[in-house]
Amino acid sequence: MSADFTSFVVLAEMRTGSNFLEANLNALRGVSCLGEAFNPHFIGYPNQESILEVSREARDDDPHALVDAIHAAEGLCGFRYFHDHDPRILERILNDPQVAKIILTRNPLDSYVSWKIARTTGQWKLTNVKRRKEAKAVFDAEEFGAHVDGLQEFQIAVLNQLQRTGQTAFYVAYEDLQSLEVMNGLATWLGVDARLDALDDSLKRQNPAPVIAKVENPEEMTEALAGMDRFNLTRTPNFEPRRGPSVPGYVAGVVTPILYMPVRNGLESHVSEWIGGLDKVPAEGLITGMNQKQLRQWRYANPGHRSFTVVRHPLARAHHVFCTKILPNGPGSMKHIRNTLRRQFHLDIPQDGIDVGYSRERHRQAFGQFLTFLKSNLAGQTAIRVDARWASQAQSISGFAELGAPDLILREEDLATDLPWLARKLGRMSPAEVPPVPADQPIALAEIYDDALEILCRSIYTRDYLTFGFDSWSPRIER
Repeated sequence: MSADFTSFVVLAEMRTGSNFLEANLNALRGVSCLGEAFNPHFIGYPNQESILEVSREARDDDPHALVDAIHAAEGLCGFRYFHDHDPRILERILNDPQVAKIILTRNPLDSYVSWKIARTTGQWKLTNVKRRKEAKAVFDAEEFGAHVDGLQEFQIAVLNQLQRTGQTAFYVAYEDLQSLEVMNGLATWLGVDARLDALDDSLKRQNPAPVIAKVENPEEMTEALAGMDRFNLTRTPNFEPRRGPSVPGYVAGVVTPILYMPVRNGLESHVSEWIGGLDKVPAEGLITGMNQKQLRQWRYANPGHRSFTVVRHPLARAHHVFCTKILPNGPGSMKHIRNTLRRQFHLDIPQDGIDVGYSRERHRQAFGQFLTFLKSNLAGQTAIRVDARWASQAQSISGFAELGAPDLILREEDLATDLPWLARKLGRMSPAEVPPVPADQPIALAEIYDDALEILCRSIYTRDYLTFGFDSWSPRIER
């Protein structure tokens, strides 16, 4: 217990009960929890303009100014912080012993299913049971594996930093939130005199049914979970194992002993479809969604296997994510990041998606603006976390090493010769030709390419250019 805290942070994730915890903290006299103060897409709460007289724009320019304001505020103030919030303040708050760390955890399967349901219904809070919207989640093994890996990576990073700096946190499980004694114990630990007479009753639990009753495909979920280590799945952060690469995205042959370890660069489906052709199955029929145990079992069962990854020219890779995730406004796009880029980085793209007036010149300008954002983002100068789709490929590949680096690193421009060669090494003597990668839509990179874009891209991805020997981009591989 300490009475010397100047502020606090609730380290949590979506669908872990953080709204309910915040409501009970705010019910303590002298305590103020200010919402998601460092969410890159809003400040505190949606449609709010400022916190403690620090505007959203000022926070994005200098997030430490808001940290200072929270420290200096009257009473004990704090905020909720999720793994995808502004990374520029994380080291500071973790290293400061005067910032109380409250760590809220929940069984990741429960939080995943709850998140899927909320996305379907659009209902993220419930205050009136009569207005409850019902839906069932569709369990996706690969998506769930990535969900667990992301949670564990962040939790372990937090745990290790607290260990290195000699600090302890107050751990609260989702089930503890209904305990008045635990909430008052948290008040004692925070060093405040106020106590709760009762828990907040304004928020209602949205999905009280057993988790197996909340999914449309329980058999598929049960089968996928059977191969997972249940202790790693449900442990609190104190005991979770160190994890490196994200295995669920790996793609293995059904018969051919080939393992594709994708770097997120837009070539994943293209390569997977070709691998499927080796075994006469569609890409969906290949082995995916593995965990570490299942990966080891696959390797044991396939002596002589070969693994590979594919890298892509940084400029083509950046252009692909721009055209598929930032430029459009429909399903599958990064809508929140798109809106933030239009507002903060003045990205000159149509608000409601591509329209008839969208020209080649406008596309060139907007893509250049996106590259400028990437330069700031990879340098840790923005409130948006580095996404795997535009993190440097060298960094992504280094993460594979813990479970074994790929045997081969192939280049996009060499796939037509290198993939058939690899197939023949593995006994597939008549592999299908590798089709060229289609040009990006609505405007191909070849139509806007110039030296200025190349120079800008090289300044962003210097490590990739040096590591993989990339020269200036050439349109010869684009069709």
